[in-house]
Formats: sequence, C-alpha cells, structure tokens
Amino acid sequence: MNTKVLIYQVFTRLYGNRNTTRKEWGTVNDNGTGKFNDFDTKTLKHIRQMGFSHVWFTGVIRHATQTDYSKYGIPVQHPSVVKGRAGSPYAICDYYDVDPDLAVNVDKRMQEFEALVSRAHRAGLKVIMDFVPNHVARQYQSIAKPKGVKDLGAGDDQEQGFSPQNNFYYCPGCKFEPQFDAGGYEEYPAKSTGNDHFDPHPGMNDWYETVKLNYGVDYYTGQGHFNPIPDTWNKMTDILLFWAQKGIDGFRCDMAEMVPASFWAWATDKVKYRHPDIIFIGEVYNPAEYRNYIASGFDYLYDKVGMYDTVRNVICGHGSASFITGAWQSTDDIASHMLYFLENHDEQRIASDFFAGDARKGVPGLVASVLMRSNPFMLYAGEEYGERGMDKEGFSGKDGRTTIFDYWSVDTLCRAADGTLTAEEQYIYDIHEKVLQIARKEKAVDGAFYDLMYVNPWSAHFDNNKQYAFLRKNDKNTLLVVCNFNGNAVDIDVKIPRHAVELLDIKEKKYTAADLLSGDKTTFCVKGDDSVSMIVPPYGARVWKLC
Repeated sequence: MNTKVLIYQVFTRLYGNRNTTRKEWGTVNDNGTGKFNDFDTKTLKHIRQMGFSHVWFTGVIRHATQTDYSKYGIPVQHPSVVKGRAGSPYAICDYYDVDPDLAVNVDKRMQEFEALVSRAHRAGLKVIMDFVPNHVARQYQSIAKPKGVKDLGAGDDQEQGFSPQNNFYYCPGCKFEPQFDAGGYEEYPAKSTGNDHFDPHPGMNDWYETVKLNYGVDYYTGQGHFNPIPDTWNKMTDILLFWAQKGIDGFRCDMAEMVPASFWAWATDKVKYRHPDIIFIGEVYNPAEYRNYIASGFDYLYDKVGMYDTVRNVICGHGSASFITGAWQSTDDIASHMLYFLENHDEQRIASDFFAGDARKGVPGLVASVLMRSNPFMLYAGEEYGERGMDKEGFSGKDGRTTIFDYWSVDTLCRAADGTLTAEEQYIYDIHEKVLQIARKEKAVDGAFYDLMYVNPWSAHFDNNKQYAFLRKNDKNTLLVVCNFNGNAVDIDVKIPRHAVELLDIKEKKYTAADLLSGDKTTFCVKGDDSVSMIVPPYGARVWKLC
C-alpha cells in the first residue's frame, strides 16, 4: 500500500443520524443527532476499505449549544450567543470535554469517545480531531478540566484591554452591546470577539458567539510579547497533550494563522517530543505565510486559495485547465505539505446550485486532485455520493453547504445506509472509490509527477482549457492520466515529450494500456515527442496503466 494520506472528514453529529424529519430550526428531539457509537466496526472498516488512511471526527470537543444538558451538570448556554439550535462546533465551551449530543450515555461521553478511537485504530484508521486555538464560546467554563488546571480567564486582569498574561482581550468599562438584540445576555467587561473584533459591538456577520484568545500579541500596537511565555501558551499546549495522550493521531487546527507562528513552533515541539508520529494540519489561507507555518511544525496546510480555488474555477468553466499547472508550481517547494480537497464543512457542495450543480462535473477535478501529486487529499462525507447541500436547515440557510449549526441528517448518507441511492449517486460513489483505490494501491502514485501541459498547448487535437494531462512513474510502474472538464466526449492526442521519456526512464515501445477507471484496454506506441490518441468521456478521465 502507498503512504499517501487520504482523509475522510465526517461531521460527527450528522454522519450517523438517520432521522429524516428534518424540521427547520428543529430541536435534537425533533431531528435527532448522530452518535459516537454510530461508527461501529463495520462502518469504520468500510471507510478504511474505501481507501482512507485517516478519519477526521469534526465537532468532538464540547461546544456551545441551545440544548439543555444541565441535569448532567453541564452549564446552560445563553441562546443569544449560540448560532443555531445545535451550536457551532467552533465555539468551544470546555476544551477537556466532549459534545454530549454525541453520547448514548451522557455521563459516559468521554468513555464513548475513547472507545471510538480504539475502534478506529483496530479498523486500520488514524484519528484526527479539531483543535480550535483562536477563540472559545463567550460563556466558556470547563467542568472537566484535570485537577490543578486553572480555567481560561480565571486569573485575568479584566481592567487591562491587553496584558501578555491574560487569556482574553477586554474592553474595560464597557459591557457587551452587539449590533443586534442580545436577548438579555450580559457580559461585563466585554471580551473581544473571535474574528479580531476588538470593541464591544460585534455585528451579525461577526463571530459574535466567540471570544478571542490572547497569545501575547498586542493588537493595539501590533507587538508580540512572548518572553516570558504567555499563560495561554501553556494552557493550550496542555490541552493538546491531554488529547494526544488519548491516542489522537492528528489535529486539524482551526484558523491556525490567526494564532502567532511562534506559539505553534513552541507547542508542536512539545507535543511531538512526546508523540513523534502525531500530525498537525493547519487552516491557513495566506500563501505568503505557508512556509512560516510549516517551519513552525505544521505537517500539512490547506491549499485553498491555490489549488482548491483553481480547480473549482475550472470545474465551473471560469478558468482554464492549464491554470492547474500554475497552482501546483506556486507551492512546488512545499508540495508534500499541501492538503488538497474539493469539499469540506466550510465550502459549498460540488453538486449544489452554488458550485457546479452536478456532481459529475467534479469528477475530473477529483482525479486530478487525488492523483497528480503525492501530498494528502481530503474528502467530506457525502461528497462521494454527490450530496447537494441544498437544504434550508435553520441557522444555516439554503447556501449549498451542509449545516454545522443545526440538528439535521444528510440525505445521501441516509439513503446510502438503507440502499436507496439513485443510479447517478451510485456512479459517483463508484468513481470516488476507484480513484481512492488507485491512490492507495498503484505504486506510480508514490513516484514522480510530470505535468504534460507545456507540450500540449491548445490545438485542434487538445484543448488545454478543458483537458489536463500528466504522468506518474515509480520504478517500472507508469500511469498516464488525462482529465476532461468538457461536457462532451473528446477525441484527443496527448504529446509525451522526449524529456519525460528520458527523465522518467520510460521505455520507448508499444504498450498495452488499461484504463483503471473504466476497464477499457488499448495499445499505445510511446516514443519521445510523439502523441498517443484516446477518447475521454464527458466530465471524466482516463487513468492509463502502461504495461
């Protein structure tokens, strides 16, 4: 098997929920919720057999919710500072606890999560969970912190807007007065809001349900105060170690670039010293900061503004397929650290009306994103069935995304479970599984990558606006991959330059070629600077294995 990291992201609250009531703004009693126990051995083995190496359980740590769990000793959150009935998984209210929605027995919720981690490991999967370092829920209060641990903000000097040893930023002398009716919620002095809003008047479009954590950066002057080590650094590193000790294999770090790189260098060093194999995935959107955060201990970074945006534009017909070359070239020196994806919980579904409107249109983008490099790829649960994300769930309106704020169930996941997928959905699943299996099993995907676009400019025989072609080679294993973003089948010629033949040590001869996606077979005569001819299906691809 290859070493390529393939991540399956599941929104834990939604994944196993089979309640199809789907009442807008529904409560947990109306619409139900998924559980840790829904990930039984059979389900986890299926995820592994699809080809995934890692599963990211999104929304595990206890966050603010409008559901009342006070009978279990869990503090009630004020609804005016909770987004949606279920609440945002990124408004953490106790870093040392897990979401009670996800437990069958709320009093045993941590044990149920620990059992899930063990089941996943036995199924051959590594476990990733969220770490949310930049902000917490407005009413953060840990009831599960270990003995001797002081809560965030417990020792803060609230008369200081900024102090290097405070955990939060404050608006001294001001109460929390958002630009909307707070419904009687009181906070004094007001804390600064999570999206770097440093006054007491956040609006509806701000992250008003969260407060910003203080890592020693004085945002009023722009200066960092890191000596002595800020108290927040110690507390947050201890939280990372707490979860690492439970067998977590990796952290997906939310909005990592909103936290200073100096902290990450300090924290990742301490965590990896004790847990050398643990990985850190950073949500970083500024390409100018990529190398800085990699140097600070991140193993992988989202390639959102580069590869994702480029491939999305190509799928939607807003950009040339040749632009994919520029996207990978811009990060070629850090290629192994870039995480590719086509969907996640923040982005719109490919099949939604806001993206491509048709899951088939995403297939060539999938093939390119998974197979053209050796870096990780992430897939969001439901994507493999062409989930449309066109529900109007409550706080999350009809926006082409699957809600992270509401109690809901995902249509395609429910129908996949009961065997009622449409033929189109089954096709989308089958193509996803085939591509993942190629990435997992074909040795060439672990080898060299050679972009063929520079020798295949637009011509009557190749449209570089709609086709993307490359080679993969490892030892005697060669793949020729051609992706077609056109809605029509195309009869094209793909030139293979002598440089590629010599660099990759490809024998010039007649090959029997098998398409690993369709099973079709043909013959190619490969010779430097000559072309090979093929028909590529609409919104499809060919992955020719040369034998």
